[in-house]
Amino acid sequence: MAMNRSELVAAVAAKTENSQVAVNGVLDAVFEVFVDQISKGEKVSIPGWLAVERTDRAARTGRNPQTGEAIQIPAGHSVKLTAGSKLKAAVAKK
Repeated sequence: MAMNRSELVAAVAAKTENSQVAVNGVLDAVFEVFVDQISKGEKVSIPGWLAVERTDRAARTGRNPQTGEAIQIPAGHSVKLTAGSKLKAAVAKK
């Protein structure tokens, strides 16, 4: 079962005894910082928990699945998320 954003906000608000509005504002700010830094090509790292970075994908030739025609796929960017040691250890215990 997956936790959605509103459930995450409610859980963090309960643990920290803050309002859900305050927690939601902090979460928005965290995501804004992630977007700003990663879009600049900088890595965001929270030691032990996770690291997020932008990766480059080279241009390549692909195929149209309907016609089989070769098409050029332009170079682009992707996002790489790496789990840290604390997160990996927490998952391994369960």
